[in-house]
This record gives sequence, structure tokens and C-alpha cells, in this order.
Amino acid sequence: MVADAKGGHPEFESRLAVIVDTPDGVSTAVVVCMVIKSQHRPCPILPRGVMNVLTMKILLLGGTGLISTAITKALIARGDEVVLHNRGRTPHRFEESPNVRVITGDRKDRDAFEAAFEGETFDVVVDMIAYHIDDTLSALRALSGKFGQFVHTSTVCVTSGRPVHIPMTESEPYHSVGQYGWNKAAIEEHLLKLHADEGVPVTIMRPSHSYGEGGGILRPFGPWESFVARLRAGRKLIVPGDGTGLWAACHVDDVAQGFLATFGNPKAFGEVFHITGDEWHTWDHYHQAVADVVGGTYSPVYIPSDVLAKCAPKWSGGLREIFQWTSVFDNDKLKALGYPGQTISFTEGTKRTLAWMERDGRLADIEGDDFEDKLIAAWEHATAELPVMPKPD
Repeated sequence: MVADAKGGHPEFESRLAVIVDTPDGVSTAVVVCMVIKSQHRPCPILPRGVMNVLTMKILLLGGTGLISTAITKALIARGDEVVLHNRGRTPHRFEESPNVRVITGDRKDRDAFEAAFEGETFDVVVDMIAYHIDDTLSALRALSGKFGQFVHTSTVCVTSGRPVHIPMTESEPYHSVGQYGWNKAAIEEHLLKLHADEGVPVTIMRPSHSYGEGGGILRPFGPWESFVARLRAGRKLIVPGDGTGLWAACHVDDVAQGFLATFGNPKAFGEVFHITGDEWHTWDHYHQAVADVVGGTYSPVYIPSDVLAKCAPKWSGGLREIFQWTSVFDNDKLKALGYPGQTISFTEGTKRTLAWMERDGRLADIEGDDFEDKLIAAWEHATAELPVMPKPD
């Protein structure tokens, strides 16, 4: 049926919506989201099983990174209107579309940024690049009264360090071990308080290791660029700890679908969602899977994380923040909104990433990069010199 979404309320723009009943009564279908003229206010919730089949107008602050590119591609595919705001310094990795418009600007130029959206309204605003509370406050000033939903891209690093529960759910208390995570946690707390106090329709998304075309193949320690070459050469490879730590990776195409499941959905307002891989790997299994894809040999040398952080601080930022800790997460809350979960296996995603790296000339050689070999040799020599207890009689 066709319904008038305005409902006679003077603060909403008039919008017609084609309403259909889903056969399975899934409550995750995107509902009508009306842009509010005067202030942030959540959209009325339609009955269970009712969905909006209209296109949406969505603003992405950012738009050239791994996740935002995947989101943009997915929105183009379903016919939505997409507006990107970024500095214009990084080439876009999606096909040109009349449904995509780019506003060029630097959000750190607060005055210009906060004036950039005059006369605009959006069904959904997705902030991909807020790393400090000041970034978020500026975005809220710039877009006050102009959105139906504000989606903040946070991170699982808000709970980096030793987990309280395995897998971690969204109710895990904040316990970041790095400033990056604490900055993101401050943004989360501010937005959730805005929702609780004023009804501002906010949603928090927490990705973890999101990978795919446009990026590299991650290592928990050491340079990513020569990872493939080192495996193919059969060289020994440093692995932090003992290789049994748990990790989960999610291809950006799956991550994008998790974001889309929340867009315009009042059930996502005031909520936090993990969007991470459903496959859990030990670091041993992770490295072996990459070696199998690239046609290399996995020869691990296990070194404690604290030793690596002391010897090679340049390579240990991510190690200190998250890689040394068990990092697996429950995605059931997002699946309850209709997100199908991980559909691209780590093996398939790595094959796709490797193919992109080869096409784009992103694979580096290991010539002249001998620090890892020196560190391995020093570690093996030092451990060989350790005293050994005599065997019992």
C-alpha cells in the first residue's frame, strides 16, 4: 500500500512511502525515516513487518577508506542517493554514478565544515572519521536539524586489553589500553547520553579487523607490505606470543551490509553494535591461511609481545593496543536487525585482497629489510643460552 509518511506533523518533510508486509515478519526491515526540519528527533516506529522500499539520502563523512568505500558501493547498488564529504586527496574506488555527489572540504577547518551543509537534509549521516570528541561535536553542530539518524563509526578498541567475557558482547565494560580506544569511548558516551536525554537518533558501530580490496593483508607484528614476499620466500616469521591468541577478521563487503542493516531503523537508535568476523582464528591458523593463499610457507618464531614492543616499537603500536589480546566478538545483536552475518570466508577474502594488491602493485620485496631476521637470530641465540634444569635422576 501507499502511505503518507508526514502524518500531519509540521516538523517533518512530507514523504510518500510504499509499504509492504514481509512474509516472515522480520522486524529488521528498514522503516520510513523522515528528515526532521527543526531538531534531532527519532522517526516514528512503524509496525513490525513493515518496511520502506524508498531510496534514502545518506551522507558519509569520509568516503575513501575501506569501509566507507564498501558502504558507498552497496548504497549505489540499491539506488540510494549518496553524498560524501572528504578532502579529495584519495582517489575513489567505485564506479562513477549520478547518485553520488562529493563535497570537498577538511573537517578540521571547523568553520568551513560547519557551513558546508547549508540547505541540506539527510536520512542518515555516517561519520567514518571522528577520532576525538571535538570531531563529533563539530559534526553535530554542522548537521543539527538536518538528519534522521546519526551513525558513529567506533571501534572494538574501546574494549581492547584483557576481555571480561569471551566472546565480548556490546555490554563489555570499557577497558581500552590505548588512547585511540579511550577517545572513541568518549564519543560513544556522549552520543548515547544525547539519545537518552534528548532522543537524538544515534547508532554506534564497532568494527574490528576490516580488510579487503583497497588495503593490505594484516600482520600482528612486522611490515604488512613485505608479508606476502616473506611467506613466499619461506623466511622465518615473527609471531607474537605463542600463536594461540584468538582473532577475527571481516571482509569490508560484509561490514558494509552490517552498517546498512541499521540505516533508518529505529530499533538501532540509541544502540551499539559489533560488526566483526564470525570466523575465529588462532594467530597460527591465520598466518597459515594467508600462507596457503599466497603460495608460501609459514615458519613461525614465537616471541613474547612485551619483548617485541621493547625491541621494535615502530612495529608494535597495534600489538600493544589489540593484537596481543584475545579479540573475538558476538555479532548476534546486529543479526537481530537482519544482518546475515559473515558471508565471505577469510580464505576467499584474502584471495580477493591479494589479487587487488597484485593488480595495484602493492606487494613489496624483502630485499634490504633484514631487521626481522636480525631480531629472530638474536632471540634464538638468547634463548639457546638460557640455563636448563638437569634431568631428574
